Amino acid sequence: MDRRRFLTGSAGFAATAAAGQLTPHHRHSHSFAAREFALDEITISELQERMAQGRLSAERATELYLDRIREIDHHGPELRSVIEINPDALAIAKELDKERKAGRVRGPLHGIPVLLKDNIDTADKMQTTAGSLALVGSPARRDAFLVGRLRDAGAVLLGKTNLSEWANFRSTHSTSGWSGRGGQTKNPYALDRNPCGSSSGSGAAVSANLTSVAVGTETDGSVICPSSICGIVGIKPTLGLISRSGIIPIAHSQDTAGPMARSVRDAAIVLGVLAGVDERDAATAGARGNIARDYTSYLDPTGLKGARIGFVRQYLTMGPAVSSVMDDCIHLLKDAGAEIVDPVEFPKFEEWRDTETEVLLYEFKADLNAYLADRGAGVKSLADCIAFNRAHRSEEMPYFAQELMEQAQGKGPLTEKAYKDALDRNHRLTRKEGIDALLKKYKLDALAGPTAGPAWTTDWVNGDRVDSGCSSPPAVSGYPHITVPAGQVFGLPVGFSFFAEAWSEPKLIKLAYAFEQLRKARTKPGFSPTLDFSA
Repeated sequence: MDRRRFLTGSAGFAATAAAGQLTPHHRHSHSFAAREFALDEITISELQERMAQGRLSAERATELYLDRIREIDHHGPELRSVIEINPDALAIAKELDKERKAGRVRGPLHGIPVLLKDNIDTADKMQTTAGSLALVGSPARRDAFLVGRLRDAGAVLLGKTNLSEWANFRSTHSTSGWSGRGGQTKNPYALDRNPCGSSSGSGAAVSANLTSVAVGTETDGSVICPSSICGIVGIKPTLGLISRSGIIPIAHSQDTAGPMARSVRDAAIVLGVLAGVDERDAATAGARGNIARDYTSYLDPTGLKGARIGFVRQYLTMGPAVSSVMDDCIHLLKDAGAEIVDPVEFPKFEEWRDTETEVLLYEFKADLNAYLADRGAGVKSLADCIAFNRAHRSEEMPYFAQELMEQAQGKGPLTEKAYKDALDRNHRLTRKEGIDALLKKYKLDALAGPTAGPAWTTDWVNGDRVDSGCSSPPAVSGYPHITVPAGQVFGLPVGFSFFAEAWSEPKLIKLAYAFEQLRKARTKPGFSPTLDFSA
């Protein structure tokens, strides 16, 4: 989840950019000199080609990524994006190599190393803790549905990624990327800056080339924001396209997993593997007939031609530097043959904020209690988690508290009128009177906007300083959202978003891929300790 909804205002990054100073001179200060990496920026297709030609094995690729994790994550910059390594990763890769040698290739993820966010259950030697010490030592009883899909597809589960503890639903003054178990994840572009959250480790690890791809989860902004701020592609799918069973929850009306990758193609490949109907998650029933056979079939470099896209300028509040990047992107869309309606405006802009919080508080209590009862962990309820944090205050609450957990504990059952009214209002404002209304009014194929501002400095004293961004409407509505690297501000990435109605992933992938191929804004991180503006 994204912290921006609990902030009444933010100086954000805009204050650092004076008007007329859109491209100031800057340099990264004493960047970490990583060793040359054989798999640097490699794609899934390139990995498969090398394996098919016998130039690379899954075991060797896994070994190389593990070495990279040790160099970048545990030493050197100490990125702290990977919370745990799968002790069976090399053995799994070796078995998959045997299958390939015997003529069996399961699909595009056969032998491909994948990292999972540490709120996704794996019934193996790894923990699943949501970053909390309260769940250490109580392994999951079964794989999450999506983990089973990955295993069946031949993916190598490389390890678990760090995250904002409890997916950032603990405190109104939290610091994204911090967990009691994993410590503070850093932004690979400037190590004193934040990776956003809650899928912080997944975003940072993919960007830093510690894995081929990763899986994150989102309630509001938790795939999209770290993808934008870490300079990668993120897909937050329609609610129900990917099963949530086996994922530590916040709220069933908004939670979903999603792929995080360095390219739209790789994200589309992973999405195709993750999507599926699961009898343990009723929301996936809606995916029947809405799952594409192959999302890569929508990768059209001319996909912007003739598209009608509305730019939601209401979300462009990050200052002139980000505005300049967005204007460049709009010109690119027009040059590619898209018709741009600018601006389009939500008629009841952000009026769902308070009721969204209300819904999340109610559902967090109900959903987490149900998950923990099934998990059989040492903590068996939200109340137990609150008590654990109090008993382990020095380890779990050295910087921020647990107001959100305490507020959620005070809520009643989901049968209460206050909850039902809030949920109905959220869906009405973001669906019928929100995204659906804008698409219909302006005859649009999709909406677009700035994903988020550049990374803020990590601050354990004050918590996050988050600019606005357009994650909320698709998150609250349960509609799909894709972010693609758009450029850099002061050497820090910013993303460009596309979102539309439910089950519109194919259309959004088409638009995002065409934009990516023209913009080519992905830039490798340099692991600078900080940004130096004196040059």
